[in-house]
Amino acid sequence: MTTTGGDTRPEADRPRTGAPDGRVVVRPPGTGRGTWAMGSVFEHLVDAADSGGGLGVALVTQPPGVATPLHRHTHEAEAFLLLEGSMTYRAGEATHELGDGWFMYLPRGIPHAFRIRGNHPARFLAITAPGGLLDLYDEVGVPAAELRLPGPGEGRTMDEEIARWNEVGPRYGLQVVGPPIPP
Repeated sequence: MTTTGGDTRPEADRPRTGAPDGRVVVRPPGTGRGTWAMGSVFEHLVDAADSGGGLGVALVTQPPGVATPLHRHTHEAEAFLLLEGSMTYRAGEATHELGDGWFMYLPRGIPHAFRIRGNHPARFLAITAPGGLLDLYDEVGVPAAELRLPGPGEGRTMDEEIARWNEVGPRYGLQVVGPPIPP
């Protein structure tokens, strides 16, 4: 999220910027900008600057065991398509066991959490509307040297990341409301 001139309105309420020319975004596989965060890699396919603020899309690869705390987003709705892997996903009061090909849409404000299960990384297409949420991962993580999972010593330590999540998350409307799904 970038504010201009001290504009502190939620992103959904700000005037749209970037790509007002209606240009088409075409991105060959493996050419998106990468970010390492949460021990994962986020390949940015479309971000707020590409879409006039309306959409964010990333191809995300996360290793087994990655889990988010129960949280909600006050600025965006989210959707994702699990391309491969398995995860437990809590959305509101319901818990779902998801595998290859499952799709989920989360309206803005719904508390949710997930944990990657199994012995292999999960890959999913993450979509946010409006598109500024992906900027959060850029602030928490670091630019990826390559579009692969980070190795030992690459990226920030977990303690550094947690401090960054706590610092920048509220600016993105991220509210932690409970613990992660247990292992």
